[in-house]
Parts: sequence; C-alpha cells; structure tokens
Amino acid sequence: MFSYMVSGFAVGMSLIVSIGAQNAFVLKQGLKQQHIFLVCLTCALSDTILILLGVFGFAHIIEHYPNAVMFSKYIGAGFLFYYGLQHAINAFKSTEVLAPSDQVTAHFLQVLMICLAFTWLNPHVYLETVILIGSISTQYSLGKWWFALGAVCASWFFFFSLGYGAKILTPWFQHRHAWKVLDALIACTMWIVAGSLILSI
Repeated sequence: MFSYMVSGFAVGMSLIVSIGAQNAFVLKQGLKQQHIFLVCLTCALSDTILILLGVFGFAHIIEHYPNAVMFSKYIGAGFLFYYGLQHAINAFKSTEVLAPSDQVTAHFLQVLMICLAFTWLNPHVYLETVILIGSISTQYSLGKWWFALGAVCASWFFFFSLGYGAKILTPWFQHRHAWKVLDALIACTMWIVAGSLILSI
C-alpha cells in the first residue's frame, strides 16, 4: 500500500510543480511575506477537494464504463505527452525567469479571492487533478485511498514549501538555468506517466 502512496505523491508533485499563475502567486506572496498561511491553506484545500473528486468521482464513473476508461486514458496520455513537450521546449528555449513584483500589502480578503480565482477558474487545474489524477488512479483499484493520500500530501507539501521556502529558493530560481532543469525533469516525468497509461490500456 505504501507504494501506492508513493506513486500518488510522485504523480501529484509532477503535475503541480510547474511555472503557472497559481504557483507564481504563491511564490510572490511568500517573497513578500504576506498572508502566506492563508494562501497555502487555500491552495492545498482546493487541491484536496479536486483530487478526491477525481479519484472517487470521475474515476468511479469511468470504471463502470470500460470504453470511457480507454478513452480517458488516451486523452490523458495525449495531454501528458503534450504537457511534457511544452516543458521540454521550455527547457531548451526559454529565457524567462520568475521574479516577484513589488506590490503594496493587500487585504487578506483580496488575497483570498485572487487565490481562489487562480485555483478554481483555471481549466488546467481540472485537467490535472480531476481528469488526469482520476484516470491514473484507475490503475490502483486496490489502493485508491493510498494513491489519493499520496497526491494530497504532495499538494500540501508543495504549497507550504513554496510559500514558506520562497526566500530560500529565490536566489536560485532567479536564474533561467534553474527553470530549464526543472522543465526538463517535469517533461521526463510527464512522458513516463503517459507511457504507463498507454501500456495499461
């Protein structure tokens, strides 16, 4: 069962660790030392809800319709391959760095609303948590709770590490080479997961 949890953690981390609006927002709040706990808690709780919907909602539906399982796996593998390809291209061509912008202190309600918007209004969140994690979880029918727990732990670990560890990470991630390495690792992980989906069909 522990192996299922490790698999869930690995999948969760590979999907969540990317340069996106939500993560950039968490990083900036961490750098500014503003409402860090609120932001991290909101993101982690939101991800928990979406992951559980994917593993025990979406996955439950497709398990009762074999054709839907095959279709969802093909779609998931295709998206993962494309997602990995984007990161592979970024690893070779990107010259951008993620630098925080200086802003005045915002009210916690304003920060909360922005955080919720980055999470719940982002279509990629549903693709990555509900659909992709839900599809991948069908491979672990005997250990879904452990797989889901691993993915949830990855989310909580990542957001709180990013928020509170922002100042430590900033000097390194201000260099484009650091993002290139990260993009390359994400690309490889996405392709491995995509391959496992295809092989399980």
